[in-house]
Amino acid sequence: MALSGAVPPRGSAAAAASMRRRRTTSSGASGGAAGTMLQFYTDDAPGLKISPNVVLVMSIGFIAFVAVLHVMGKLYFV
Repeated sequence: MALSGAVPPRGSAAAAASMRRRRTTSSGASGGAAGTMLQFYTDDAPGLKISPNVVLVMSIGFIAFVAVLHVMGKLYFV
């Protein structure tokens, strides 16, 4: 077996062992960075639960409020 990354022939014992090894190292959502990211979207995560739509509406409203304040500031000094 070469160390250059050559794939063993399909159906061989080496191919089966490599597939078994790959599946066990990459499976499971609780390991690595995927587990920490999924923790933010579970019900057990601490903090305030706000849907993405509410965040979008609030941010657009804040931008509009700042724009209105800018316009009122320009008109006030005229």
